[in-house]
Amino acid sequence: MDALIKHLEHGEELSPQEIEVAANLLLEPAVTDAKKQRLLLALSKKGETPAEIAGFVEVFLEHAVDPMIGELDLGGPTLDVCGTGGDQLELFNVSTTAMFIAAAAGAVIVKHGNRGITSKSGGADVLEALGIRIDLPPAGFRHCIHTAGVGFLYAPNYHPAFKAVANVRKKLAAGGHRSIFNLIGPLLNPARPECQLVGVFSREHCPAFAEILQRLGRDSAWVVCGSTADGRSVDELSLMGPTRICKAGSYQDLEDEEITPADFGLKTARLEDLQGGDAKANAKILADILSGKELGPKRDITLLNAAAALACAGLADHIGDALEIARDTISSGAAMNHLDLLQKASQSFSG
Repeated sequence: MDALIKHLEHGEELSPQEIEVAANLLLEPAVTDAKKQRLLLALSKKGETPAEIAGFVEVFLEHAVDPMIGELDLGGPTLDVCGTGGDQLELFNVSTTAMFIAAAAGAVIVKHGNRGITSKSGGADVLEALGIRIDLPPAGFRHCIHTAGVGFLYAPNYHPAFKAVANVRKKLAAGGHRSIFNLIGPLLNPARPECQLVGVFSREHCPAFAEILQRLGRDSAWVVCGSTADGRSVDELSLMGPTRICKAGSYQDLEDEEITPADFGLKTARLEDLQGGDAKANAKILADILSGKELGPKRDITLLNAAAALACAGLADHIGDALEIARDTISSGAAMNHLDLLQKASQSFSG
């Protein structure tokens, strides 16, 4: 590890072989926390390249629990909809709400997530508040996919090897230092979805994340960063200002574009109109949107993000077309039905 650290401290990019060694050493309990911390700090100071990030993720996924989704006969494209967090705006759980709309429109949702770290309510928290079991093993996850078209992979259960870096990550966070682990959460889905919509907390990250997801084998990847009226970043497609979208995939070179709510006939919203609360409050918002009770800006931002997810998954040609599909899933009751199906499927699994 000392040689790897010296390479990084001299500003040298790691080779694929060096990345494999470094990633495995980080997950090795016998390696001291001090050396792991020095390696992570050197990598962060140098600046992680897309190739390095993709390489570390590939090794980490080799240590993850495989949900064995390949055993299922799936009726649509697999899709994850998630965000990095970190925008500190306290929006309700937009992507978790949008995933039920995408499922109702034909996507197979393989959601990978965790409890809230930078927010009051992460995806796991709001699903739990809705009566959905988040601790299911692979067989339970597959049962939910087969029954409801939606499954949730609770990150700590599927990445047990990360216990070896837990203390180092805490020390770095306490010291105000970031590491590669602050970037890779949305990239670590062990189901390896075919399509992925990722919200990031900085516009500058959009092209790099699109390239990383392309390197990880996504057929279609959309990386988005919205903005507020005063220019703050939003890790969703935004109703408060323009959104940058970088698209890439197995069959697509990088595309970079900017959209606004007005492009799709949507009204601009204020931040306070889109904020949520704790898991219980956000669970009510989610259910009200899917049931058709919520008709305001919270519904609109959900529809916009669901539409982007559908277009990313190839279930619509454009966001505009997908918006109409998304609206129909709510008005028909199909989106709410997928929430009900996931609740029942997760609770009925006894393994």
